[in-house]
Amino acid sequence: MDNASPVFQSHLSPLSVKGQKQAELIANRVSKITFGSIIASPLPRAAQTAQALADKTKKPIQFSDLFIERIKPASIDGKPWNDSKAIKTWHNWEESLYNPELRIEDGENYDDIVKRADNALQYLLDHSERSIVVVSHGYFIRTIISRVLLGDQLNSSVLFKIQRVASMENTAISVIQYRDAFEENDCWRLWTYNDHSHFAD
Repeated sequence: MDNASPVFQSHLSPLSVKGQKQAELIANRVSKITFGSIIASPLPRAAQTAQALADKTKKPIQFSDLFIERIKPASIDGKPWNDSKAIKTWHNWEESLYNPELRIEDGENYDDIVKRADNALQYLLDHSERSIVVVSHGYFIRTIISRVLLGDQLNSSVLFKIQRVASMENTAISVIQYRDAFEENDCWRLWTYNDHSHFAD
């Protein structure tokens, strides 16, 4: 709900009324596809969305901290946008997300979030089911996709650019597949990005 308020969004913020409606829409759409299980961030917004999917599809949910949103300094959670100290901490932390040399309080930095993206991809690869629905958060999803597209060529300046220009709707569908291609070995491949056609239903 904080993402509709003039505050630095808390990790504990629940879905807004609009978010609840979007969760219902994505649940209706996902109920029409075949998949094994749901893996979700345990943060309230993602957990509520995952529960809407589970209620509709009767699939089990497995929660994993690997898929939480980028971790901001706890000191700014819920602070108003006009709080001068919180603003300074936010800007310093934002810089650290694209600078592995910086660390601001207990917030993640560039190295942390890229490593977590790698761990999340390996976690999915090790999973026994072929098709999984993952409920995560915008910034982290874009980080995973950046890693899929660029691999070891991803760097902090490129991630900065992608995060600024690759827009993503809440509850949009992005699809990655681990598979081969013509004369190419198996690897993660981006199949679909930011599909939110269910909003038109």
